[in-house]
Amino acid sequence: MSSNETDLRDEKPQFVLPLVVRIERDAPPSRTDALETAARAVLEILTDDRSLGEGEWARVMTDWQDARIRKVVRRARGAEWRRASALPGITVTGTEAEVRVFPPVPLDGWPKELAKLQVSGTDLDDPAAPGPVPDGAAVLWFSPELDMSAGKAMAQAGHGAQLLWWAMTDADRKTWREAGFPLVVRTAAADAWPALTTSGLPVVRDAGFTEIAPGSCTVVSAFPRRA
Repeated sequence: MSSNETDLRDEKPQFVLPLVVRIERDAPPSRTDALETAARAVLEILTDDRSLGEGEWARVMTDWQDARIRKVVRRARGAEWRRASALPGITVTGTEAEVRVFPPVPLDGWPKELAKLQVSGTDLDDPAAPGPVPDGAAVLWFSPELDMSAGKAMAQAGHGAQLLWWAMTDADRKTWREAGFPLVVRTAAADAWPALTTSGLPVVRDAGFTEIAPGSCTVVSAFPRRA
């Protein structure tokens, strides 16, 4: 994206896509599952009928995508999660993780049920190393050089999935959507990362609002693998 395009995006009204991850004290999801579930949640709201055409979310989804595609992840449990789940949105379930995505809101216009939720405290772990990449799955390659909280990484996974969706042909989108958006999150090997960032694949460059420096390459999105 050119600097002029970036400037134009910054001049438009700014919205944020809220995502809420369920983290119960006694049963937190694994980090990778939460990241993958957040990425699919973004894809689900992008392609939902309510986000398209004359749908009830279509205008705000367009306005959000015309500006910076900001995403903020907050955490909830118990009654907080139940209150968040009552708001219009989509809940996506992974192996363990539950993530609810909501239509975009103005930066200073969060619903009170979501505004009360904490951004911090989304530190999650992986109890085991992730398995091999299945055929038909996209791969969101994370930088091996950056240390991010799980909440920040979930937002970056969402960015990576969205950029990949934008880069696909209509035929590939249809195939991927009908398969349920199979994707995995993996950390790239240190010696492979430079080539990935210059490969021509979609690259997420962070705006630098939180945690990491502006312009940092966080995710490279690889198209689904075929058998």
